[in-house]
Amino acid sequence: MLKIDGNKLILAIANKGYSAAELSKESGVNQVTIARMKAGTQQPRPQTLGKIARVLGVKVEDLLED
Repeated sequence: MLKIDGNKLILAIANKGYSAAELSKESGVNQVTIARMKAGTQQPRPQTLGKIARVLGVKVEDLLED
């Protein structure tokens, strides 16, 4: 199971200069889901994480816990 690192996600979003709303619009992932992933309370399905990584211009692995 993929275990996302909320802090890495927050940093990637900030580096891209996106708000959660912009990321949601660009990726097609619900804003509530993104907020939960940032907080570490929800783990995404692989395809959801892939959408977010593509929009942020990072690899999926860059968003996972070490």
